[in-house]
Amino acid sequence: MSKILSLLFELTSQKLDKKLFFEFEDGRRDDGVHRQIFNHYCEIAAGKFELELGSIAGIPLYDGEDESHPAVEKLSTQIVEADGVIFFSPEYNFSIPGGLKNAIDWLSRCKPQPFAGKPATIIGASPGNQGTARMQYHLRQVGVYLDLHFMNKPEVMIAGVNQKVQAGKIVDQPTIEFLQRHASVFKSFVERHAYSRQDV
Repeated sequence: MSKILSLLFELTSQKLDKKLFFEFEDGRRDDGVHRQIFNHYCEIAAGKFELELGSIAGIPLYDGEDESHPAVEKLSTQIVEADGVIFFSPEYNFSIPGGLKNAIDWLSRCKPQPFAGKPATIIGASPGNQGTARMQYHLRQVGVYLDLHFMNKPEVMIAGVNQKVQAGKIVDQPTIEFLQRHASVFKSFVERHAYSRQDV
């Protein structure tokens, strides 16, 4: 079974025993909508891949002076050992949240480059109609430099999230079914990527 690291941009101290996803978390809250989506997605993905939670808590602002930090090194190791990456993130001011971008800037300095060649996907949600589309396309641009291999489709941009996520669960059945399909497609995407790398 593949191991995926989930990067969830929601601050929390919760940890998962399983591996496969790298979740960017910043440690301040455990009731955010992306945390709730992540928790429900873990149930949806059960049996398809294992999940591991990665944290950006404790990562200082990147200033170009230092090239390493214990929190960055730990996160880098998690990414290297994972078979793929899922980003769970909101959209801030039409773009990538500053905390997430800061963590990526740190990780881009690591050697070996942890993101290089990793299959990845993005899950985002917003109260409005865009569903984090602008953030996701900016993150894909950054991924070109990092040599991340983003899955093109299906894209998960959950609009009107306040009506679709309630009491810690996704209550909109079409969204649940879409995420079920997403998990299945990403599982196949990761497996195909692993197979193709064996031939290199």
